[in-house]
Amino acid sequence: MSEPVEDLVDPAPLDGEREVEASLRPKRLDEFVGQPKVREQLQLVLESAMRRNRPPDHVLLSGPPGLGKTSLAMIIAAELGTPIRVTSGPAIERAGDLAALLTSLGEGEVLFIDEIHRIARPAEELLYMAMEDFRVDVVVGKGPGATAIPLDLAPFTLVGATTRAGLLTGPLRDRFGFTGHMDFYDAVELEHVLRRSAELLGVDLRADGGSEIAGRSRGTPRIANRLLRRVRDYAEVRADGVVTEAIARAALAVYDVDELGLDRLDRGVLDALVRRFGGGPVGVGTLAVAVGEETETVEEVAEPFLVRAGLLARTPRGRIATPAAWHHLGLTPPGPAAPSSGGSTLFDA
Repeated sequence: MSEPVEDLVDPAPLDGEREVEASLRPKRLDEFVGQPKVREQLQLVLESAMRRNRPPDHVLLSGPPGLGKTSLAMIIAAELGTPIRVTSGPAIERAGDLAALLTSLGEGEVLFIDEIHRIARPAEELLYMAMEDFRVDVVVGKGPGATAIPLDLAPFTLVGATTRAGLLTGPLRDRFGFTGHMDFYDAVELEHVLRRSAELLGVDLRADGGSEIAGRSRGTPRIANRLLRRVRDYAEVRADGVVTEAIARAALAVYDVDELGLDRLDRGVLDALVRRFGGGPVGVGTLAVAVGEETETVEEVAEPFLVRAGLLARTPRGRIATPAAWHHLGLTPPGPAAPSSGGSTLFDA
């Protein structure tokens, strides 16, 4: 059968940035930094399964992007000593695509579906039986003459990753034997990530330089590694190649990453909210037009971190800037008094 929706993970070197990203991924569970609770729980699941010589329960990993869900999926396969097949929810548009993929799996293999909450509903319903009974029914023909042919599957382990756990249907969520939620990293954990990455990349990273980069990485290892590579470029071209605190600050200023980790889009949203709309409340659609971005971009890329950083708040009347946002832009927040005109404003309606 053809396999149009999955990629076999090839150990051969990748090109460019993909090769760099792959080199920074931890290969074993004891190399994985952070997420201590998830690591401990997952280790128990894997060790128990290997002692029983059976595939482990299906695993669901949830959490914001960039925290290591894909790396953990690769680690699960490595710990089990089995191949891994990689695909994504949006790529599985039809039940037949999923059936072709499932029937090609060998015994004990790991199937990794990224963004599993976006899988098509017909394919999701086929997945229920595959996860529970290791069987799929392939329907041949249409109408009254259609026939369901049952196909047995080799026992496998499904690892699903999602950034929107709330969008998973109940029946799908309940079929996972283990669910791990990934939390944002603290600065100390990110410094560990950066030290390991610097060793792999051959970067001379000083402790103060690592601390500076970690503080601007938004609690996300993927961002920390990306900033490290950009600071490395700056240090090699405009300095002596050593990443110190001063070099990191200068480099991140060039790349428009401020001391809180805000980038151009984040500051643009805050600036529009504060300077154009007096701190709000204002609708997200209006805010998106003001910064020249799509509403989804503002809602899914900028807002989560701004809310977590305490710079923006969502209210029933719209988005508002907190006093911390005003201070971050070097402005004085307005007092609690009502507008001097005493009348209602456009946003009071």
